[in-house]
Amino acid sequence: MTVEEAPQPVRINLLFNDRPVRVPYGVTLFDAASWNGIAIDSTCGGHGTCKKCRIRIEADPPTPTSLDIRAYTPDELRAGWRLACRATAVKDVQIEVPPLTTRPKAATVGVGRQVILRPAVVKRYLELAEPDLKDQATDLERVLAKLDDLEPRTDLAVLRTLGKTLRDADYKVTAVVVDDVLIAVEPGDTSDRRFGIAFDLGTTTVVATLLDLGTGTPVAVESMLNKQQPFGADVITRISATMMDPGALAKLRDLAHETLAELATEVCEKGGVRPDEVYEVAVAGNATMSHIALGIDPEPLGVAPFIMATRLYPEILSSDLGIPAHERARAVVFPAFGAYVGGDIVAGLMASGMDRDPRVRLFVDIGTNCEIVLGNRDWLLATAAPAGPAFEGAAIRCGMRAADGAIEVVTMTPSGLELKVIGDCSPAGLCGSGLVDAVTALVRVGLLDDSGRFVASEAAAEVAPGLAERLTMIGQERVFMLTDTIYLSQRDVRELQFAKAAIATGWRILLEEAGLTEADVKQVLLAGSFGSYLSPASAIRIGLVPSVPVNRIVSAGNVAGEGAKMALLSLRERAGGLALLEEVRYVELSDRADFNDRFIEQLSFPAVS
Repeated sequence: MTVEEAPQPVRINLLFNDRPVRVPYGVTLFDAASWNGIAIDSTCGGHGTCKKCRIRIEADPPTPTSLDIRAYTPDELRAGWRLACRATAVKDVQIEVPPLTTRPKAATVGVGRQVILRPAVVKRYLELAEPDLKDQATDLERVLAKLDDLEPRTDLAVLRTLGKTLRDADYKVTAVVVDDVLIAVEPGDTSDRRFGIAFDLGTTTVVATLLDLGTGTPVAVESMLNKQQPFGADVITRISATMMDPGALAKLRDLAHETLAELATEVCEKGGVRPDEVYEVAVAGNATMSHIALGIDPEPLGVAPFIMATRLYPEILSSDLGIPAHERARAVVFPAFGAYVGGDIVAGLMASGMDRDPRVRLFVDIGTNCEIVLGNRDWLLATAAPAGPAFEGAAIRCGMRAADGAIEVVTMTPSGLELKVIGDCSPAGLCGSGLVDAVTALVRVGLLDDSGRFVASEAAAEVAPGLAERLTMIGQERVFMLTDTIYLSQRDVRELQFAKAAIATGWRILLEEAGLTEADVKQVLLAGSFGSYLSPASAIRIGLVPSVPVNRIVSAGNVAGEGAKMALLSLRERAGGLALLEEVRYVELSDRADFNDRFIEQLSFPAVS
């Protein structure tokens, strides 16, 4: 038998850093890593569009593909750098995987309101009379008699241990009631120990806040990258993954649970709280994240007419979300307005008090999918705009998430530029706020015209002599060099234009629906992590938000997380969140015949008046 006729091996042995795995012959190295829980950076889910899945094969690397050639310099290619989604497992090999940033810079707090403290979790210390032949009331009757103002239902699990608990504790116990259910009877007086965890389940970043439900104060807060990231940066790529792979939904659900569990463990350890002292959790996420975390098929969310399985979720336990807490702890999952205006926006509107303010305010949660709400206490309009992944640093040649090494602020004068880098270290890439700043600055100094094109070299030398030499060519594309290795390309500018045009079209249509103009907007709330670090002046200059005085733009921060906290601290606020579902009118953009024309009108940058 000749070498050519020899059968191919069925399985291949790979070594990712120090971790050995065995995979089927011919799979991509990206899939091989994902299947084995090895995180490789990606924002497109392994489809070859983001060029972020960097790996290095030092010994006998495969021939570079056309995408590798476009993603790496000749020196990097010679050093063995390849894209994991294009390299396949055809022989035993050792692979170097750069460490993935799992703690991106994120807003952990946001604009909120003071609430009247009335949590669903109630603890009562009870000293009960011991039974005798003259008093043969049941154990449960004794407990419920002392809770006559609450009148709770009882979990079967409580009855299984109630008798032993009462007798071992000499009938001195603490009853734990969540909403209308008696979930536990604990020995002794534990009434001062009741906690909850509020989660902002973001597509990119997840934030957890441990709350003392007795005082209403935060005890600990942590954030991390959503472990679903290898399946793509946005909800569409993750929905697509479930459509192409029957096993992807279970994988995505488990990754969501791992993320929530890890954060819950961290905040409990940080706050000195045992997991079994956490009696309720609240989760605010978009419709896709909530569906996936609950194991609900998200496919209908990704295709017209974009239908959710449900707006309101049934009563569930924290264990249904993989969250370590008291074994009968309840979980509150925020309801959604629609497929693309989800529970995170319901939570954000609660926190910002949009339904209580007489002023006309605009709420903009900027992300891959941008949710927009306009209104006041009398009316509210909502929509969603497909902004794309540019604000997350994806689809940008030198883009990266907001982590150490990311350029987050860019300031320019005709004679030079200054950069601010997260972590005060050497710049490694450009994050979303830095992208907006860089483009705004280039427009302001005259190196980008209103259409978004770099000006000719002669014009550049005239308007910005200290910056003109930074305009150069890489391959066939014109770029602006921010550092010796980090640049902004013409294509990057276009990506930002597409994103800002989608958002601007969305809020302009809402203004028209309400019969208002930009001047009627009294405040703009920029929500989410990206909104927290975006320069308001830059946002106005490129037309991302209405042209209002800068002091009317408020970085609202993590308002979804704030809303989740409010739901744990106040039953009244929780009911208010449900009421919002009936108060908000959703405006669908995808079926408007004029959307494309309106979108094209918003691509250019506003001329300076």
